Amino acid sequence: MRAFLTPRMIGAHLLALVCVGIAGGLGVWQFDAWQRTRAAEAKDLTQVEPVPLTDVMGSDDPFPPGYVGHPVEVSGTWLPDSTVFVSGREVDGVEGFWVVTPLAVGDADAPALPVVRGWSPTTEDVPAPPTGTADLVAWLQPTEGTGQVDDDPRDDVLPQMRTGDLVQHVDQDLYGAYGVATEPLDGLEPGTLEQLPSPGSLTGLRNFLYALEWWVFGAFAAFIWWRYVREESLTPEPEIAEDRVRSEV
Repeated sequence: MRAFLTPRMIGAHLLALVCVGIAGGLGVWQFDAWQRTRAAEAKDLTQVEPVPLTDVMGSDDPFPPGYVGHPVEVSGTWLPDSTVFVSGREVDGVEGFWVVTPLAVGDADAPALPVVRGWSPTTEDVPAPPTGTADLVAWLQPTEGTGQVDDDPRDDVLPQMRTGDLVQHVDQDLYGAYGVATEPLDGLEPGTLEQLPSPGSLTGLRNFLYALEWWVFGAFAAFIWWRYVREESLTPEPEIAEDRVRSEV
């Protein structure tokens, strides 16, 4: 029993507890993130009462958990020269484009929220982008990250609603989100959340795998601790070993 209470063994016990505790805690955190992602996808917030965008997030804030698809009220100034088209949006089997114009939230120099004004089957004969100020309601969405590459960054067609792609067409800061107008604007056909690319069946799996990875690391640390304690318990203490040598002589 004394072998388990030596300074060296106490240090080993504490180190094992710290490693297992940290790995277990990080695993629980990643598992909770995975569950939140699944819950957010399953929850339909499109019919709830809209709230002001500024009450939900600021221009430098990450996307707020629990607000995917939530209607928000946005007031600001249109940036018509920054209009872009997002490809791959399908309606009744016809693949078309989202027509997106940023809306500076506040005055014209304020950070802007990209707004999906509506849907069009082509990028031609699209109504001119709006000018001036606007007050509208939009479904709030996190920016996409499908991994698609923009084959021609110089044109106005984007493969996804990703901030890194959008910022190349806007001369000011952007929110870490975008909005889909609940009512189509300027004679366009409606843009809806059903036109979003289908999320992969493995959405959020990365968090789950990270959780497993941390738990495996914690189990490995516990195994190393067990092996160390076991070997130390089988190693005779110096006095006992010396007595054995003397008795054999």
